[in-house]
Amino acid sequence: MADDGVEYLSPVGDRWGEICASVEVAGRWDNDLVSPLRACWTDPNPGGYFHGATACLSCLLVTGRYEELLDLLELPRYPSWHYRHYGVEALLALGRKAEAVQYAEASRGLIQPDSMIDQACEEILISSGLHEEAYQRYGLNAAVGNSYITRFRAVAKRYPMKEPSEILADLIATAPGEEGKWFATAKELELDELALELANRNHCDPKTLTRAARDYLDTAPEFALGSARQRCVG
Repeated sequence: MADDGVEYLSPVGDRWGEICASVEVAGRWDNDLVSPLRACWTDPNPGGYFHGATACLSCLLVTGRYEELLDLLELPRYPSWHYRHYGVEALLALGRKAEAVQYAEASRGLIQPDSMIDQACEEILISSGLHEEAYQRYGLNAAVGNSYITRFRAVAKRYPMKEPSEILADLIATAPGEEGKWFATAKELELDELALELANRNHCDPKTLTRAARDYLDTAPEFALGSARQRCVG
């Protein structure tokens, strides 16, 4: 893993404690790795890197050395979510959910993955039964996908108690200037008037409008006509 040169095997290190398959084996590994990791992170010379960092943190988590893990994570000069998410897991294992959310929030920075931090905080709040708070604080930003409709489905799946139209309205509000890109989602929810309004407010992919005009010609002719007109305007 340390010698592969291009981090192809880094996911192995990330879950090293689990791969050990027993607390005893993980304990031998964390005893071997904790000293060099501490030495790396306390080295006054910048630029040091230890390949076994996540393997060590993973083993400390598996062996229940939570406080030691949290102490180690205070050593790096700059916070990194790649490491600090183990701290979140340690706090959760200790039953300190509120602190886990605060710890995750404190991990934000210039190049940290906000969506992953949002997802972690959202999961903690949902597991605590705080669905509305999870939705308001993280639910919309945590939604990821390769399309707008995929993002909507991700949110709707996690919050089945919410009206789909409410979720869509909230998602639209998070992306001002991109209203037209929610056209297909509105159509899937059979909100034809809203779909056409969104297409009128902002650019919508001409191919999407052409497809809508063709596919709904027989079942929803007014909607098909409106889509065709928006295609011509676009």
